[in-house]
Amino acid sequence: MFDRKKSAMPIAISIAVVLGSGVVLALRAEIDDSVPAANTRAGAPANVTIDDYKLIRIAQGSDPLENPSGVITTFGYLNNASRTRTEPDENTYLAFDHNPGGPTAGYDYGRRFLYQGHENGGGMAYLTRINLDVADPAHRITLLTPVGPNGATGFSSIDGSTWNPFTRSLLFTQESASTKGVIELSAGWPPAIRTLEGIVGTGGFEGIHPDDDGNLLIIEDAGGVGVNVVPTDPSSPKTAKQPNSFVYRFVPYDRTNIAAGGRMYALQVSVEGSPIRFHAADPVGDTFSTAQLELHTLGTSWPAQWVLIHDTATDGTASFSANAAAKARGASPFKRPENAQFLPGSDFNTFFFDATGDTDATSGEQPALAARGAWGSIFRVDFRDRNPIGTLSIVVLGDAAHASFDNLAFADDHTLLAAEDRGDGLHEQLGFMDSVWAYDVHGAHLRPRRLLALGRDTDAAAAVAAGGDGDNEPTGLHVSDGDASVRGLLGRALHESRTRWFVTQQHGLNQVWEFVSAERGEPDR
Repeated sequence: MFDRKKSAMPIAISIAVVLGSGVVLALRAEIDDSVPAANTRAGAPANVTIDDYKLIRIAQGSDPLENPSGVITTFGYLNNASRTRTEPDENTYLAFDHNPGGPTAGYDYGRRFLYQGHENGGGMAYLTRINLDVADPAHRITLLTPVGPNGATGFSSIDGSTWNPFTRSLLFTQESASTKGVIELSAGWPPAIRTLEGIVGTGGFEGIHPDDDGNLLIIEDAGGVGVNVVPTDPSSPKTAKQPNSFVYRFVPYDRTNIAAGGRMYALQVSVEGSPIRFHAADPVGDTFSTAQLELHTLGTSWPAQWVLIHDTATDGTASFSANAAAKARGASPFKRPENAQFLPGSDFNTFFFDATGDTDATSGEQPALAARGAWGSIFRVDFRDRNPIGTLSIVVLGDAAHASFDNLAFADDHTLLAAEDRGDGLHEQLGFMDSVWAYDVHGAHLRPRRLLALGRDTDAAAAVAAGGDGDNEPTGLHVSDGDASVRGLLGRALHESRTRWFVTQQHGLNQVWEFVSAERGEPDR
């Protein structure tokens, strides 16, 4: 039984410092400048933020777990021969009004917590909880998913995470289509866990977010077939990718119990009166289509609707591929969407989602592909009063300087933060590292401001110097006031005086950071 127990337009931002006494001090700062350049891909440059902010480390890979299990003994490394980095990904911040408990009976774990899924593969992905109010290293980080008799957790490629206040549970996504999709975890101790592959299906799931009716917005990142960047030249690199990923909406029968079933939908966009569809037999045609060009043309707006791809009542509860079902029902594919966020104050009628693109310069440098989202994109989707027919428009068309968008977060009701994930290959091609950007989505001109130029830690630099993969990536970008009630859903107006901002410097040392005001020291814990 599952227990549910530097820019010309300043943007005002609130940073909250949480004191050990529980008092929250609102600190005002403004994004009125921009880090002038990304870090070059050489050595181990430090992270660079705008002058108003600094980063305080919350956790790193070598930090011990209070309840180690098998080879899972530290926050971000496996205790095996290869010292496997487990890649903590998206963060979810929650502030409860009670102690949810933990492996040490009677211990006060505090009220404020940061949850992560670790993206490790091979059945060795796991979930952690950083107990933000706890200073004692022996109880600072709790493992939520111990290994089974075979020495594995049975989970792989965990990426997205969110809190569902209707079920009082956390939801995590597995981004490999071969896994069991969405994981549901109760907040109490010991946590109850179940997977939902027969309800929402499986896919390359990443971002997941509930709306105020308990419906789930789920974003898929599934790479497509590679095609030549110059279709008439078979010797050109096959680094352009056929759009192959979908945006989903799950509508539960009972919003307090996802496992009771529901209806799964996927987004369909029409251009010039015809839906954009996936054509397995024509990856070149899909990649270079006129529809993709128009979809990615700034200033355009196209009809969008949700198409039903699975209904538990008629299709049953056997595991199914959401990706295959979306293709069969004529939903519209995109180039690797990664995350989405509801626009605060929009009554959950508007959301933004990003597409990573091809993450390769040989594709992006082809004008025909750049115009079709090869460098990445950010889209806006608008519905009205729950009307199933809405519109989709592109708000950011990526370029070499702004590319490969991954995690998204709203800092306030109009400032969208977007983290890049270019990967080692694109870092090497262009010679610089990832950034986190701020866009004013209410302004006539988005004019991106670089909030963070990510560096490369010593562990990552050493891995690259030894000939391996290792560049850092900014992920887990998360802004929340921690409110665990329905009133606190991400997508409602933020209580800016209580928000906390987090980002993970994945790979290498696997460090989790909190943005704080540069004028204050580290928060008391």
